[in-house]
Amino acid sequence: MSAARSIASALALLAAGAGASCAAIEPEPEAPPNVILIMLDDVGVEAFADWGGTSYATPHIDALAAGGVRFTACHSQPLCTPTRVQIMTGRSNVRNYVRFGILDPSERTFAHELRGAGYQTAVVGKWQLYGNNRDGEHAGTGTHPLDAGFDEYCMWQIDRLGSRYWHPLIDRNGFVIRGGPSVYGPDVFCNYALEFIQANADNPFFLYYPMALVHAPFVPTPDSPDRRSGNKQENFAGMMAYVDDIVGRIVARLELCGARERTLILFTSDNGTDRPIRSETTSGRVRGGKGSTTDRGTHVPLIASWPGTAPAGVVCDDLVDTTDFLPTLLEVAGVEAPRAPLARALTASSSPAGAPNRAFDGHSFLPQVRGQRGQPREWIHCYYNPRPGNARFPEQRFVRTKNHKLYGDGRLFDLRTDPLEKTPLDPDAAPRERAHLESVLASYPSSGVRLRSD
Repeated sequence: MSAARSIASALALLAAGAGASCAAIEPEPEAPPNVILIMLDDVGVEAFADWGGTSYATPHIDALAAGGVRFTACHSQPLCTPTRVQIMTGRSNVRNYVRFGILDPSERTFAHELRGAGYQTAVVGKWQLYGNNRDGEHAGTGTHPLDAGFDEYCMWQIDRLGSRYWHPLIDRNGFVIRGGPSVYGPDVFCNYALEFIQANADNPFFLYYPMALVHAPFVPTPDSPDRRSGNKQENFAGMMAYVDDIVGRIVARLELCGARERTLILFTSDNGTDRPIRSETTSGRVRGGKGSTTDRGTHVPLIASWPGTAPAGVVCDDLVDTTDFLPTLLEVAGVEAPRAPLARALTASSSPAGAPNRAFDGHSFLPQVRGQRGQPREWIHCYYNPRPGNARFPEQRFVRTKNHKLYGDGRLFDLRTDPLEKTPLDPDAAPRERAHLESVLASYPSSGVRLRSD
C-alpha cells in the first residue's frame, strides 16, 4: 500500500471513530423555562389602557402586553381568598373552599407540582391562607407557605396582621421584620423577588408574586408628592404607578441576568377594583365592583410575556379562569396536564404517594400563549361563598359563556346587551342557551365542601 493510501485510510478511520463518538453523545435536554406569576390585589381590567382605561399610566405593563399575548376574557373569583385558593390548586371553590383566609392543608398547589419538576420556588407579597391571630379558633388551621410547596418566602399576613405598606409587619423565612416608618412593604417584597431571580438565574425557578398592592387602605407611595394625602382616588393612581414601576424592575433584573427570553411572565389580578374607586375608560366612568359576581367583580387582566415564544401583539378572546393557571404551569414545566374539565386527576408522577384523585377543573392555555389555537374552554363555572355560614354573604353559583350567564336560582342574562346584569331574560327566552348552561351547572356539586364530601 502506498504511503498516500495509508494516510488516507488512517484519516478515514479517525473520521469514522469521531463520528461514532459524536453520535453516542446525547444532547442535554433543554431546561424548562422560568415562570413569574404576578397577581395584583383588587384591580379590574378598567384600570389598564389595553382594556380601555384612561386614568392610569402603566407603561411597563403596556410593554408586556405589546410584546406578548393579551387575554381579553380572563375571569377570577369576585374576592381575594377564593381566587387565591382556586389559582393555586386548579380546582373550583366548590371542591375545596372551607373558610375565608384559609387554604385547606390537604390541597396540593402549583408550587408542589413545580418543585417536584425540579424548580426552585418562592412566594412574595400577600399570603392570607394560614389563618392569622384575629381568626380565633381557626388561626393556624390553614396552609403555611413552606407547606404549600415553596422553598422560601417573604410575606405579609401569614399568622398575624399588621401594615402591608408603611411601617410593615413582614415574615421573611420565619424572621419577623418590623419595618420603621420610612420602610415601604412593597419595596421589601420586590427586593426579595429581585434577589431570588438573581440567585436562581441559571436554574429553573418559579416566583409567585401575589402583590400587596393595590388593596385598601389607599395611601401614598414613596413616589407620591404628598406623603400625607388622604385622597383615595389620587393615592390609588399613585399605587397603580408603583405597581408598574415594580413590574419594570422585575423585567430589568431578568434582562440583567440574561434570563428574559427563558422566562414566562404571567400578569393578572385576584378580582375587580375596590368599590370606592372610579376609573375613566373610553366607554365612560367605571365604578369598582370587588365582591360582585358581575364582570366588574370578576373580569381581570391577563398578559403572557415570553420573548421568542409568545408572539408579540396577539390578542386572544378565549375564556380563561383562575383554575386554568395550574394546568398551564404544569405544561410549561413539561408535566403532563389534563386538558378537559371535571373528574380529571393530577398526574400520578407529580402527586404524593397514596394521594387520592382530585377532581380537576382547569384547561391549559399554554397553546394560546404560544400563538396556537389550543382547546379553548366554552364556559366558566363559579361557586362563590366567601364566608361560609355567614348570612350576609349568601352562597352563589353560576355558569357563563362569552354571551350568556345562568345563576343557580334560574336567572339568565344576555351579557352582550346587559353586562351589569340588571334585567334577567324571560324564562322562555334563549331556550337552547339555558338548557346548555343548566346541564353544565348540574354537573357540579350544588354546595361547597363544608356541606358535602369531595
